[in-house]
Amino acid sequence: MRVEHPIAPVYDAHSKILILGSFPSVKSREAMFFYGHPQNRFWRVAAAVFEDTFPETMEERRAFLLRHGIAVWDVIRSCDITGSSDASIKNVVPNDLREILEAAPIRTIYVNGKTAEKMYRKYTETLTGRDAVVLPSTSPANAAWSLERLIEAWRVIRE
Repeated sequence: MRVEHPIAPVYDAHSKILILGSFPSVKSREAMFFYGHPQNRFWRVAAAVFEDTFPETMEERRAFLLRHGIAVWDVIRSCDITGSSDASIKNVVPNDLREILEAAPIRTIYVNGKTAEKMYRKYTETLTGRDAVVLPSTSPANAAWSLERLIEAWRVIRE
């Protein structure tokens, strides 16, 4: 099924890091915000890394990101996808990251997981001319990584 990305990027003129996923899950598309699946560990990891309270609502999550200088978006603007399956992604049209990169002093781009890395390298890296640092996926599908291991690996975003 052809799906257009329904969520606007989060960033402002103070965003220093950009975190890119591949494409929002069904739950995130329903919630109309990033990492909306209740089992996705992104918000727990970010709260622990920044020693901040866990943001519950979309408004709290947006404020959390901006307070910590974090921009969030996804590599893919539209694609054919079955449910939330990264493995099923085909016919990709990437997002134009210049919107963020020209408006914010992004010092580092991070990708959340191997699919985001693969899509970034294939569709976006040559356009931005910037490398991306790969972090382990916070998705519940990445069961090999405990919450504690994820927090430790993700601490790099705070440095």
